[in-house]
Amino acid sequence: MCETCRSPVRGPSRRSLLLGGLAALAAGTVPLRAEDAAIAPDAAWQRLVEGNDRYVAGTRRLADFSIGRAQRALTQRPFAAILSCADSRVSPELAFDQGPGDLFVVRVAGNFVSDDGLASLEYAVNFLETRLIVVLGHSSCGAVDAAIKMVRDQLELPGHLPEMLREIKPAAETALAGGGDVLNTAIAENVRLGVDRLATAEPIIAGLAAAGQVKVIGGVYDLATGRVNLVSPA
Repeated sequence: MCETCRSPVRGPSRRSLLLGGLAALAAGTVPLRAEDAAIAPDAAWQRLVEGNDRYVAGTRRLADFSIGRAQRALTQRPFAAILSCADSRVSPELAFDQGPGDLFVVRVAGNFVSDDGLASLEYAVNFLETRLIVVLGHSSCGAVDAAIKMVRDQLELPGHLPEMLREIKPAAETALAGGGDVLNTAIAENVRLGVDRLATAEPIIAGLAAAGQVKVIGGVYDLATGRVNLVSPA
């Protein structure tokens, strides 16, 4: 057998395949209309704040989501991207009172930035012209609580759970070192770490964030009230 046949062939990385395929899909979308132009980060956040106000007050807009379905089949122009926990009690579309096509949502338990999640958010920024990314934690987060117990109590979990908790471990360590309300401190710190990683993520988001074209912010959703509160930088 020839040497070439015996040699392993290295294909493109999973991430490059993902972005390449998504780019091809994006190229096939319909052109931007004037009303579809990218919404500036601050205006996008204001729209989310107003939606959350309606949700908290119980005055969500009644909408027939069948309206606009044909247009949404052709393209999508989400004005904000949300990195959210996968907790079943948290629904960004409901919490911000937005409909189909408004938000580009990436969900993972513990709302940490994985490589696949980062690639998804890069797609939203690069191809869909989404200009606001919100890292959304929530109160009573079980994933963060488990990370605290892993650090403090040497908790051992089966399967791939330890790999997930390692991503949240730095926030747990910071909270335990500070004392006080450890869980809520860790939840907020985990959001801050996600914001920092996204805002400095090369090669796509970091440059746009530095130029003010993309904003990355963090918030915590309160399960009891429905209110989303901003997390201040460290």
